[in-house]
Amino acid sequence: MSSPDPHVRAARNGTAHGGAKSGRRPVVAVTGAAAGIGALLAQRLAESEEIKQVIAIDERRGDVTEATWHVLDVRDPAIADKLRGADVVVHLAVDLDLETDPAARTAYNVRGTQTVLTAAAAAGVHRVVLCTSAMVYGALPENDVPLSEDAELRATADATGVGDLLEIERLAKRAPRAHPGLNVTVLRPAVLVGGTDTALTRYFESPRLLVVAGSRPTWQFCHVQDLVSALEFATLEKAEGELAVGCDGWLEQEEVEELTGIRRMELPSAVALGAASRLHRLGLTPSPAGDLAFTMHPWVVSGSRLHEAGWRP
Repeated sequence: MSSPDPHVRAARNGTAHGGAKSGRRPVVAVTGAAAGIGALLAQRLAESEEIKQVIAIDERRGDVTEATWHVLDVRDPAIADKLRGADVVVHLAVDLDLETDPAARTAYNVRGTQTVLTAAAAAGVHRVVLCTSAMVYGALPENDVPLSEDAELRATADATGVGDLLEIERLAKRAPRAHPGLNVTVLRPAVLVGGTDTALTRYFESPRLLVVAGSRPTWQFCHVQDLVSALEFATLEKAEGELAVGCDGWLEQEEVEELTGIRRMELPSAVALGAASRLHRLGLTPSPAGDLAFTMHPWVVSGSRLHEAGWRP
């Protein structure tokens, strides 16, 4: 059997700096802690005996009463003061809402991540955990099934929010060089399910599943609770680097249709892409035509790095 991935080996051997690997319970700050994944993670960490304290940050106070709350925008440089004393920051204040103005969404996501990374370094935080999506690998007909974590990021900015996620990935790459001693871990989940609203979950709300003729879609999902447990794994430094997150295995389009009971509507590629572009341009759908590629081509991930570290979905 091959030796574990070096990212996992470093975490196992305790060469990751500080926090859980230093033999003490870490103080963890969570941004976007009032709702969604952030709220689920803040609650999970607050209940964990492996965590000393949770610092919760959002623009409104959430329901996790065990956490220490700070109400502010993550783009506010004053966040550096709120992060002092934290060992790890999990940055989940990212807006991927389909209804948000794209320019405003990008300004919030990119500036927010820049500010959090800079503030974390200034506050002496040693690890930042970010969350993007497996969409950053791109959906391409020649993709390996499954893709390894080290596969090239070949997505373009044509799909909802993917441009923002690619910029967050670039910031994650640059941060350790700009801030020596700062470790950045990035989680890339497959299609999120379990109370989420995305272009891809809306695909399954249609009376017919749109299938582009000649395409080879494969479907892999990640339940929100699995993402939360993977984020906890990264927070506790049990794995680091780039971590793909998803269920074990994947489904072909025919299997999805059989399981859901929803029949397909097959369209030629030019017709499907043309219709998607027109509908988006007219404001009749929030999803740009680029989203269609993720229903046409495979972008399944192996999740081997987390599995090597002992995580299971």
